[in-house]
Amino acid sequence: MGNKVKFNICNVHYAPLTAAEDGTDTFGVPVAMPGAVSLSLDPNGEPESFYADGVEYYVINNNMGYDGDLGLAMIPETFRTDILKEEADTNKVLVENCNAETGSFALLFEFDGDVKKIRHVLYNCSASRPKIESKTNEESREVQTETLTVKARPLTSGYVKAKTGDATTAKVYDDWYKAVYLPAVEPETPAPASFAMNQETGKAAEVKSMAKAVADK
Repeated sequence: MGNKVKFNICNVHYAPLTAAEDGTDTFGVPVAMPGAVSLSLDPNGEPESFYADGVEYYVINNNMGYDGDLGLAMIPETFRTDILKEEADTNKVLVENCNAETGSFALLFEFDGDVKKIRHVLYNCSASRPKIESKTNEESREVQTETLTVKARPLTSGYVKAKTGDATTAKVYDDWYKAVYLPAVEPETPAPASFAMNQETGKAAEVKSMAKAVADK
């Protein structure tokens, strides 16, 4: 039986993404980002209609991923150094350099369900520098959270995201945070032996026919 509802967000991880010149994507080992508060991602890109002959002739798919915000109690230092490219100097002070280019990463997380947690991965994410903000204490103290603005875009392969389903295998589910999951490619089904033999027989017969035609000439 599958989930009927979902709630909560937890178990957020990031995995650094490296894209090679040949288009190969490599992910690092997922790193935990404790203290998830909220996640809100809106789809980027809407279908566009092409009209011809006075009708909607063709609908163009325009999936450009997702845009939104990830709220955290505090952004971990590992994320600041691995992805935002802040540098720790010899005194372990984090320094932001305007010449540094932020990195890409996969974002992994899960929602609670009434039956089982639903695990997600967004493959190709980038994050902008967070705001620097806080406010004074009043009669009671209020926790000041931090927010990352996240853009999730398709990989060169076209993959945007993946999530576990009701029938996901136990191994894939259990190993979700050990390595970034990539879709399994179904092996090509070999042609039946009888079909292959018929093809070879047909080719041989065709060659004999052509040879006979040449001889008759």
